[in-house]
This record gives sequence, structure tokens and C-alpha cells, in this order.
Amino acid sequence: MQPRNMSMSGVVDLAAVKAAGEAKAKAEQARAESARTGGGAAVAPSALVIDADEAGFERDVLQRSAEVPVVIDFWAEWCEPCKQLSPLLERLAVEYNGRFVLAKVDVDANQMLMQQFGIQGIPAVFAVVAGQALPLFQGAAPEAQIRATLDQLVQVAEERFGLTGIVVDQGAEGDAEAPAAAPVGPYDALLSAAVDALDAGDLGGAIRAYQNVLADDPGNTEAKLGLAQAELLSRVQGLDPQRARKEAADNPKDVAAQIAAADLDLVGGHVQDAFGRLVDTVRVTAGEDRDAARLRLLELFEVIGAEDPRVTAARQALARVLF
Repeated sequence: MQPRNMSMSGVVDLAAVKAAGEAKAKAEQARAESARTGGGAAVAPSALVIDADEAGFERDVLQRSAEVPVVIDFWAEWCEPCKQLSPLLERLAVEYNGRFVLAKVDVDANQMLMQQFGIQGIPAVFAVVAGQALPLFQGAAPEAQIRATLDQLVQVAEERFGLTGIVVDQGAEGDAEAPAAAPVGPYDALLSAAVDALDAGDLGGAIRAYQNVLADDPGNTEAKLGLAQAELLSRVQGLDPQRARKEAADNPKDVAAQIAAADLDLVGGHVQDAFGRLVDTVRVTAGEDRDAARLRLLELFEVIGAEDPRVTAARQALARVLF
């Protein structure tokens, strides 16, 4: 087993291009078959989280990545942050319902894989798409950032490689295996309180109110949008627009300056300028700086809304820069 086609820089080589073409053809066949039969081959929810090792890595990860993105969680029993991150990733794998598969790799038992991926510390999370490895993040990141990263991965996998995921049969393991539905709402009072706080200029109060809703209902669209807007307003509240824009113009590789200017662009209604600025910043930076610009761009997408065509265009531009 040798993952020879992997490129840690994210550059698509000839092998990856070939895999992408095969993946697209396979996705088209799967969609046609699903339409013809009204379903298609489905897997049980338990198949969305697997334990991977060196012996089966090519079969379980590399080959599988030709039909669905595989997210790899490098962990160890002694790693305390891993005990926070791993259950979250497992829950999200089930929630994303076949849009990606989670492969868990115990680094103590798989030292060769750890070396091949260049792991310096754990937890570390990678993705493999069409046989190509891509670093996602390291450490126990906040759930909102992890969701944003997974959303971007899923979108790029579909748009660039034609990977539409796998079909999950929720009833395959019986009702006892299905997670209990969390109680939701009503949140009218909290949402109204958040709007009232915004109107009164109490951005901290608005942020707390939205966060309270999302603590119980992480998928609440109104609360997610409101929180993104309130946090944006809070960030620009103390900025000197003229000075911030001058610093950004004078220092094109200064990520903090570009992020601040992008926030001001968005608040001023210059949506495409804000998105373009951060895409350009991602293009010319690397490492933590690049991640900071990328994550802020994803946060600004939340402010505008996923259905806006400007967001769609910026996501495509970001994908071209990243992959």
C-alpha cells in the first residue's frame, strides 16, 4: 500500500485528474441508476464512520475516495483534545448523511500513515478526494469552523470531482440505532430579544441571544444569519475605516488588515469587493494566515446567505484557489 497519488500541496496532478474523470463518470452512473430504480445501493449509518489502518488504507480510503470524500481523523487514546473532536466528527458524519465518510486512524498503531501524511501533532484532520490528500485543520477547532470546512469540502468534491456522496439507509439498523431527535423551539422569544438588542445597539446581547438559540438548535437558519450579522457589526464597531483601508492597501499580504477591510467592504454594501479581497488574500498566503482568511470568507458567506449568486461565484473562486 502506497498512497502515491497524494499531493499535500493540493495541486491536481495527472493521476488526480484521471481519478476525477472516473469519479465524475461514476457519479453520473450512480445518479442514473438511482433515478431508474428509485433508490440505489444504500449503506447503513454505521458505515459512515470506519476505523482505518495501514493494511486496508488503499481499499478503505483511497479507493473509496473515488465515490465520496473521506475525512481522516488522526487520533490517539492518550490525546485529550481528540476525545473532544472525535465524537463531534462522528456526529457530523451521520448528520451529513453520506456527503462524506469519516475514517479514524489511531496514530500509535499506524506510525507509517502518520509519517506519510507528515503529522506533527494530533488531533489532525485531512481529507482524501479522488485519491488526493488535502489538509483540513489541526487541533480541536470550534464546531462552527469545522462545519464551514466540511461544507467547503463537500462543495468542492461535487463541483470539481463530481462526487455526490453515497446513499444512506436510515432504517438499515433498526429504530433503536437511530439517534433521538433533540427537542427544538419555540425560539420566538429569544429571536425577538436578539432583534430588539440589535435595534438598541446592544450587539453583545444580540450575540448571546442568537448563541442561546444555536446551543439548542445548531441548524436554526435565522439564528445563524443573525449571529453572523451581529458579529460582523461588532467587529467593525471600533474600526477607523480610513485607517483600516489604508493599512490594507499598503500591506496586501497583511491578513489582519485585509480581513478588517473586507468586513468594512461588506458592511458598506460592497459584497463582491469583500469576497474578492479575501479570495486574493487566500491566494497569496499560506499556513495559519491562509486559514484565517479562508475562515473569515466563509463567515461572510453566512452573512449574505448561501443562495446569493455572489456567494456561489465566490465559493467557486475560492475552490479554484484552494484546489
